[in-house]
Amino acid sequence: MRLYDRLFSVENPLDVEEGEDFTASLNPNSLEILTSCRVEPNLAGATPGSRYQFERQGYFCVDPDSADGKLVFNRTVSLRDTWAKIEEKQKKR
Repeated sequence: MRLYDRLFSVENPLDVEEGEDFTASLNPNSLEILTSCRVEPNLAGATPGSRYQFERQGYFCVDPDSADGKLVFNRTVSLRDTWAKIEEKQKKR
C-alpha cells in the first residue's frame, strides 16, 4: 500500500526564506509505504487501474507496478478524519 499525503508541509511552498527554494517545503512524510497489508482473497486477480474502497482507509487504485502475488495499491482519496481535526484544534489551544 502506498499512502500519499500532501507534497508540501506549508500552504504556500514558494514562501521560503532567502536563499532557499520550494524544495525546503517538501513534506518528508508525503509517501508512506506499508508492506504487511492483507486484503480479501478475491482481489488476487485485480488488474492495474482497478479501483477499490477499503473500509475506514479510503479509495485505492491498483498500480501498474503490481505483479502476480504482489499487488500494489495507491491511495487516491483518503477518508475525512473528523476526530483528527478535533484533536488538532485541541493541541493548538
